[in-house]
Amino acid sequence: MAQQKIRTSAIEVEYNGSKVSGHLCQPAGEGVSPGVVVIQEWWGLEPHVKDVAERFARAGLVALAPDLYHGTVTGEPDEAGKLMMELDQDRAVREITAAVTYLKSQPHSNGKAGTVGYCMGGGLSIATACATPELDAAINYYGVNPDPADRLANVRCPVLALYAGADDFVPISSASVLSEALEKNGVPYETHIYGGAPHAFFNDTHAAYRKEVADDAWERTLAFFRQHLG
Repeated sequence: MAQQKIRTSAIEVEYNGSKVSGHLCQPAGEGVSPGVVVIQEWWGLEPHVKDVAERFARAGLVALAPDLYHGTVTGEPDEAGKLMMELDQDRAVREITAAVTYLKSQPHSNGKAGTVGYCMGGGLSIATACATPELDAAINYYGVNPDPADRLANVRCPVLALYAGADDFVPISSASVLSEALEKNGVPYETHIYGGAPHAFFNDTHAAYRKEVADDAWERTLAFFRQHLG
């Protein structure tokens, strides 16, 4: 996808009497585009997540990163872990689903939308696929599977799962559990494990970043969305 000029804005998405704010990024030109909901790591809706959403927009998609912590952001791992544990995951999935619905309802939409998430967000991307029949594609970067695992039987959209081979946070067995469930369901999927890469290899603001691996994962991500979202 060619790089494009973009527009960004802070928005609020309303759903069932509630609302969630988010960072919306879209190509500046006319025409219709697929949508993608970019789901945060455990740090919150911090600058890196917004930057990733903007990268998707420059690649030709309309991207929305919802603020699942509702204004709280941290750079401390202990605090991030606490925030993740305290997160109401059912509510988070409802908010992500609302973001999907919002993107698909806009006049600039081609009618399709997917999710992509990193770490905590990767797990929420799959959890949303379990709960949201209208989702068209889901990508999981090194996230844990929903609990209980039998929820994976509800996934109907294509899935791309990208794992770190030297992950000290997410057990690599998660890859086989997810793949086996999708295979059983007859769901199109791709799984890729990056050898010695550490957890969070895609985050270019942290020491775990591995440029070569991140670049390959990005190309796989765009190709997957191009194939399934148009």
